[in-house]
Amino acid sequence: MNPKKQHLQPTPIIDSDHESVQSFAHQHAGSSSNPKDQAVSLYYAVRDGIRYNPYTFDLSVNGLKASTTLSVGEAWCVPKAALLAACCRLMGIPTRLGYADVRNHLSTKRMREQMKTDVFHWHGYTSIYLNGKWVKSTPAFNIELCEKFRLRTLNFDGQNDSIYHPFDLDGNKHMDYIQFRGEYDDVPLEAMQETFKKLYSSISFATEKANFDDDVEKEMEAVSKQAKTSSSES
Repeated sequence: MNPKKQHLQPTPIIDSDHESVQSFAHQHAGSSSNPKDQAVSLYYAVRDGIRYNPYTFDLSVNGLKASTTLSVGEAWCVPKAALLAACCRLMGIPTRLGYADVRNHLSTKRMREQMKTDVFHWHGYTSIYLNGKWVKSTPAFNIELCEKFRLRTLNFDGQNDSIYHPFDLDGNKHMDYIQFRGEYDDVPLEAMQETFKKLYSSISFATEKANFDDDVEKEMEAVSKQAKTSSSES
Protein backbone atom coordinates (compact mmCIF):
# COMPACT_ATOMS: atom_id res chain seq x y z
CA MET A 1 0.00 0.00 0.00
CA ASN A 2 1.40 3.36 -1.05
CA PRO A 3 1.20 6.22 1.46
CA LYS A 4 -1.75 8.61 1.31
CA LYS A 5 -2.05 12.22 2.38
CA GLN A 6 -3.52 11.25 5.75
CA HIS A 7 -0.28 9.45 6.57
CA LEU A 8 1.37 12.87 6.80
CA GLN A 9 -1.40 14.81 8.50
CA PRO A 10 -1.84 15.63 12.19
CA THR A 11 -4.75 14.23 14.18
CA PRO A 12 -6.00 15.04 17.69
CA ILE A 13 -3.72 12.27 19.03
CA ILE A 14 -0.91 12.37 16.46
CA ASP A 15 -0.64 16.12 17.04
CA SER A 16 2.37 16.88 14.88
CA ASP A 17 1.13 20.47 14.66
CA HIS A 18 1.78 21.01 18.38
CA GLU A 19 4.72 23.28 19.24
CA SER A 20 6.33 20.83 21.66
CA VAL A 21 6.19 17.99 19.13
CA GLN A 22 7.69 20.18 16.44
CA SER A 23 10.49 21.26 18.75
CA PHE A 24 11.26 17.68 19.80
CA ALA A 25 11.21 16.39 16.22
CA HIS A 26 13.54 19.09 14.87
CA GLN A 27 15.87 18.65 17.82
CA HIS A 28 16.17 14.87 17.41
CA ALA A 29 15.83 14.29 13.65
CA GLY A 30 19.58 14.65 13.22
CA SER A 31 21.60 16.57 10.67
CA SER A 32 20.90 14.30 7.68
CA SER A 33 18.27 15.17 5.08
CA ASN A 34 17.76 11.47 4.37
CA PRO A 35 14.32 10.30 5.62
CA LYS A 36 15.68 6.92 6.75
CA ASP A 37 18.37 8.55 8.87
CA GLN A 38 15.84 10.97 10.32
CA ALA A 39 13.39 8.18 11.18
CA VAL A 40 16.11 6.12 12.87
CA SER A 41 17.28 9.12 14.89
CA LEU A 42 13.71 9.90 15.97
CA TYR A 43 13.12 6.26 16.88
CA TYR A 44 15.96 6.25 19.41
CA ALA A 45 14.95 9.65 20.76
CA VAL A 46 11.46 8.34 21.54
CA ARG A 47 12.61 4.90 22.71
CA ASP A 48 15.13 6.19 25.24
CA GLY A 49 14.01 9.78 25.78
CA ILE A 50 10.54 8.75 26.96
CA ARG A 51 10.58 6.11 29.69
CA TYR A 52 8.25 3.16 29.35
CA ASN A 53 5.67 3.22 32.14
CA PRO A 54 2.43 1.21 31.77
CA TYR A 55 1.13 2.79 34.99
CA THR A 56 0.54 6.02 33.04
CA PHE A 57 -2.29 4.20 31.24
CA ASP A 58 -4.93 6.72 30.09
CA LEU A 59 -7.12 5.62 27.22
CA SER A 60 -8.40 9.07 26.26
CA VAL A 61 -7.52 11.48 23.46
CA ASN A 62 -5.66 13.77 25.85
CA GLY A 63 -3.92 10.85 27.56
CA LEU A 64 -2.63 9.46 24.25
CA LYS A 65 -1.57 12.72 22.60
CA ALA A 66 2.01 12.99 21.42
CA SER A 67 2.27 16.38 23.13
CA THR A 68 0.99 14.89 26.40
CA THR A 69 3.65 12.17 26.24
CA LEU A 70 6.35 14.81 25.85
CA SER A 71 4.93 16.80 28.74
CA VAL A 72 4.79 13.79 31.07
CA GLY A 73 8.10 12.29 29.92
CA GLU A 74 6.94 8.68 30.27
CA ALA A 75 4.27 6.54 28.63
CA TRP A 76 3.19 3.06 27.60
CA CYS A 77 3.53 1.58 24.13
CA VAL A 78 0.49 3.14 22.43
CA PRO A 79 1.28 6.82 23.11
CA LYS A 80 5.01 6.27 22.47
CA ALA A 81 4.13 4.88 19.03
CA ALA A 82 1.88 7.90 18.41
CA LEU A 83 4.69 10.27 19.36
CA LEU A 84 7.09 8.65 16.90
CA ALA A 85 4.40 8.82 14.21
CA ALA A 86 3.83 12.52 14.90
CA CYS A 87 7.54 13.32 14.72
CA CYS A 88 7.99 11.47 11.44
CA ARG A 89 4.91 13.08 9.87
CA LEU A 90 6.24 16.50 10.77
CA MET A 91 9.47 15.68 8.91
CA GLY A 92 7.47 14.61 5.84
CA ILE A 93 7.82 10.87 6.49
CA PRO A 94 4.54 8.91 6.13
CA THR A 95 3.48 6.83 9.13
CA ARG A 96 0.71 4.52 10.27
CA LEU A 97 0.00 3.01 13.67
CA GLY A 98 0.07 -0.76 13.99
CA TYR A 99 -1.25 -3.03 16.72
CA ALA A 100 -0.86 -6.61 17.85
CA ASP A 101 -1.96 -8.82 20.72
CA VAL A 102 1.11 -10.13 22.50
CA ARG A 103 1.95 -12.38 25.43
CA ASN A 104 4.32 -10.16 27.36
CA HIS A 105 6.55 -11.66 30.02
CA LEU A 106 7.79 -8.21 31.08
CA SER A 107 5.34 -7.29 33.78
CA THR A 108 5.04 -6.73 37.51
CA LYS A 109 3.12 -8.54 40.22
CA ARG A 110 0.65 -5.63 40.39
CA MET A 111 -0.01 -5.81 36.64
CA ARG A 112 -0.52 -9.58 36.65
CA GLU A 113 -2.91 -9.41 39.60
CA GLN A 114 -5.04 -6.64 38.09
CA MET A 115 -4.97 -7.69 34.43
CA LYS A 116 -5.46 -11.35 35.34
CA THR A 117 -3.54 -12.30 32.20
CA ASP A 118 -0.14 -11.88 30.58
CA VAL A 119 -1.76 -11.07 27.22
CA PHE A 120 -1.49 -7.42 26.23
CA HIS A 121 -4.11 -6.47 23.66
CA TRP A 122 -3.53 -3.60 21.23
CA HIS A 123 0.23 -3.45 21.76
CA GLY A 124 1.32 -0.46 19.67
CA TYR A 125 4.09 0.10 17.15
CA THR A 126 4.81 2.65 14.41
CA SER A 127 4.85 1.69 10.74
CA ILE A 128 7.09 4.06 8.74
CA TYR A 129 7.23 4.38 4.95
CA LEU A 130 10.91 4.35 3.92
CA ASN A 131 12.53 3.62 0.58
CA GLY A 132 9.30 2.40 -0.98
CA LYS A 133 8.08 0.08 1.77
CA TRP A 134 6.40 0.12 5.19
CA VAL A 135 8.76 -0.81 8.02
CA LYS A 136 7.63 -1.67 11.57
CA SER A 137 9.34 0.05 14.51
CA THR A 138 8.62 -0.48 18.21
CA PRO A 139 9.95 2.33 20.44
CA ALA A 140 8.30 1.17 23.68
CA PHE A 141 11.03 -0.20 25.98
CA ASN A 142 13.81 2.26 26.86
CA ILE A 143 17.34 0.92 27.23
CA GLU A 144 17.46 1.29 31.03
CA LEU A 145 14.37 -0.89 31.42
CA CYS A 146 15.81 -3.51 29.09
CA GLU A 147 18.99 -3.65 31.14
CA LYS A 148 17.02 -4.13 34.37
CA PHE A 149 14.96 -6.98 32.91
CA ARG A 150 17.93 -8.40 30.94
CA LEU A 151 16.11 -7.91 27.66
CA ARG A 152 17.64 -7.46 24.24
CA THR A 153 17.29 -3.81 23.30
CA LEU A 154 15.11 -3.42 20.24
CA ASN A 155 17.13 -1.64 17.56
CA PHE A 156 15.85 -0.08 14.33
CA ASP A 157 17.83 0.44 11.12
CA GLY A 158 15.08 1.87 8.91
CA GLN A 159 15.23 -1.14 6.58
CA ASN A 160 14.00 -4.14 8.56
CA ASP A 161 10.97 -4.64 10.79
CA SER A 162 11.82 -4.06 14.43
CA ILE A 163 9.52 -6.14 16.64
CA TYR A 164 10.19 -7.79 19.97
CA HIS A 165 12.64 -10.63 20.44
CA PRO A 166 10.95 -13.86 21.60
CA PHE A 167 13.63 -14.51 24.25
CA ASP A 168 15.58 -12.42 26.78
CA LEU A 169 19.35 -12.46 27.28
CA ASP A 170 19.09 -15.54 29.52
CA GLY A 171 17.04 -17.51 27.01
CA ASN A 172 13.75 -17.10 28.86
CA LYS A 173 10.50 -16.40 27.05
CA HIS A 174 9.92 -12.67 26.64
CA MET A 175 7.33 -11.92 23.98
CA ASP A 176 4.94 -13.93 21.82
CA TYR A 177 2.98 -12.26 19.03
CA ILE A 178 -0.47 -13.83 19.11
CA GLN A 179 -2.12 -11.84 16.33
CA PHE A 180 -1.62 -8.62 14.39
CA ARG A 181 -4.64 -6.31 14.39
CA GLY A 182 -3.57 -4.29 11.35
CA GLU A 183 -2.31 -0.77 10.71
CA TYR A 184 -4.32 2.44 10.93
CA ASP A 185 -4.10 6.09 9.90
CA ASP A 186 -4.89 7.10 13.49
CA VAL A 187 -5.41 5.46 16.89
CA PRO A 188 -8.59 3.28 16.67
CA LEU A 189 -9.66 4.61 20.05
CA GLU A 190 -13.24 3.32 20.20
CA ALA A 191 -12.20 -0.24 19.33
CA MET A 192 -9.44 -0.13 21.90
CA GLN A 193 -11.73 1.23 24.60
CA GLU A 194 -14.23 -1.56 23.91
CA THR A 195 -11.56 -4.25 24.24
CA PHE A 196 -10.05 -2.79 27.40
CA LYS A 197 -13.44 -2.32 29.04
CA LYS A 198 -14.29 -5.96 28.36
CA LEU A 199 -10.96 -7.54 29.31
CA TYR A 200 -9.23 -5.17 31.72
CA SER A 201 -12.07 -3.73 33.77
CA SER A 202 -10.23 -4.31 37.06
CA ILE A 203 -7.13 -2.24 36.17
CA SER A 204 -6.48 0.46 38.77
CA PHE A 205 -2.70 0.92 38.79
CA ALA A 206 -3.08 4.08 36.71
CA THR A 207 -5.22 5.73 39.37
CA GLU A 208 -3.76 4.36 42.60
CA LYS A 209 -0.43 6.20 42.11
CA ALA A 210 1.63 3.02 42.02
CA ASN A 211 5.32 3.43 41.23
CA PHE A 212 6.38 1.33 38.24
CA ASP A 213 10.11 1.66 38.97
CA ASP A 214 9.62 0.42 42.53
CA ASP A 215 7.56 -2.51 41.29
CA VAL A 216 10.24 -3.36 38.72
CA GLU A 217 12.86 -3.47 41.47
CA LYS A 218 10.66 -5.81 43.52
CA GLU A 219 10.11 -7.97 40.45
CA MET A 220 13.84 -8.31 39.83
CA GLU A 221 14.51 -9.11 43.48
CA ALA A 222 11.90 -11.88 43.30
CA VAL A 223 13.41 -13.26 40.09
CA SER A 224 16.90 -13.21 41.60
CA LYS A 225 15.69 -14.95 44.75
CA GLN A 226 13.91 -17.62 42.72
CA ALA A 227 17.04 -18.19 40.61
CA LYS A 228 19.18 -18.64 43.75
CA THR A 229 16.65 -21.06 45.21
CA SER A 230 16.54 -23.11 42.01
CA SER A 231 20.34 -23.16 41.86
CA SER A 232 20.68 -24.39 45.43
CA GLU A 233 18.09 -27.12 44.92
CA SER A 234 19.87 -28.43 41.86
